[in-house]
Amino acid sequence: MKKWIRVAIPVVAIVVSVAWYAFRPERLVVNRSVNEAFPSGQGGSSPQSLVSGQFYSILHPTAGTATIYQMGDGSRLLRLTSFSTSNGPDVHVYMVAADDAKDVATVERAGFVDLGVIKGNIGDQNYTLGSDLDLAKYRAVSIWCKRFSVNFGAAALRPAQTSQNQ
Repeated sequence: MKKWIRVAIPVVAIVVSVAWYAFRPERLVVNRSVNEAFPSGQGGSSPQSLVSGQFYSILHPTAGTATIYQMGDGSRLLRLTSFSTSNGPDVHVYMVAADDAKDVATVERAGFVDLGVIKGNIGDQNYTLGSDLDLAKYRAVSIWCKRFSVNFGAAALRPAQTSQNQ
């Protein structure tokens, strides 16, 4: 029995260490705050708001505004303002090819463009959009946990109002 315990303890320690590293549970309770400034005027004209939408919660509390801007130099930018969601391992920002990203099935069925790992789960942040991204097709933003294939929250994008919220 003692020999079994001497073997079991190191094996359990290794399994727990690997599981901790793989899941990173501390990321569930540790917030990452960001506060990216809106890019200064590039090119001749001021940025124009194209589409925007309010985030709503799906699997985790998610809030804030998603707005796509046409910058003065012709590039496009997705800006998340007053943004907050739960933290977790491997959380990404997706542009979804649907009217809305209400659930996991919609995102997986419609298709998406991965804009990368979320910069922080709290605060304002910017994501550059490719020049070939068709905004007539990609009309929703999803905050997606890639590791577990779950949709934390989403925002349906609609034509922007005349007021510009930067």
